Amino acid sequence: MPVRALPGQSIAAALWAAGVLSWRTTRLNGRPRGAFCGIGSCYDCLASVNGAPNNRACLVPARPGDTVTTQEGNGRAWLQE
Repeated sequence: MPVRALPGQSIAAALWAAGVLSWRTTRLNGRPRGAFCGIGSCYDCLASVNGAPNNRACLVPARPGDTVTTQEGNGRAWLQE
């Protein structure tokens, strides 16, 4: 689903503005997570951005054409295959 972002707005802020509050699950229990601290200290807002996992969505500026996907666990499930 395309999400609009203002210039300079973080991915987390753009997702919140679009009503998306959770975009990651914890690796042990699959619990939903989204932005918590908003300053990059807690890592709850991790997301995969353009295929790269473990991006703190509260720190990454949204750019036109970015693909942001849900991150499950540590974002490296492909290593366990």
